Amino acid sequence: MSTLFTKIIKGEVPAYKVAENSQFLAFLDIRPNAKGHVLCIPKKEIDKIWDLEEEMYQELMRFTRRVSIALEKTVPCKRVGMAVVGLEVPHTHVHLIPLNNMKDMDFSNNVEMSDQEFKDLAAAIEANVEL
Repeated sequence: MSTLFTKIIKGEVPAYKVAENSQFLAFLDIRPNAKGHVLCIPKKEIDKIWDLEEEMYQELMRFTRRVSIALEKTVPCKRVGMAVVGLEVPHTHVHLIPLNNMKDMDFSNNVEMSDQEFKDLAAAIEANVEL
């Protein structure tokens, strides 16, 4: 059965995409801890990050780094935090979260954003991504 993220990759479920190449996709989390919370995923459906082949893991980190740099250019923050939790969706994903304090890493806190705010933010981040 396809995961939610596989459905996003296939275009069956909409997403606010910020970066994409042949192997990876980055999009805004719809329940963000902070404005600009991004998920970076491999297009290949693999449950756990440690199950990725070494080369794919390294490429995911390169992709994630590029998205993080763009995120930092776009969203005012002290730094961009990274987390790999993996309990929500059984598909490898890296959280990039703009941080101004430690509470921004608390996954029980969510920021409300309108559809237009998501669209505008996704376009702004995408404009700063250098793949």
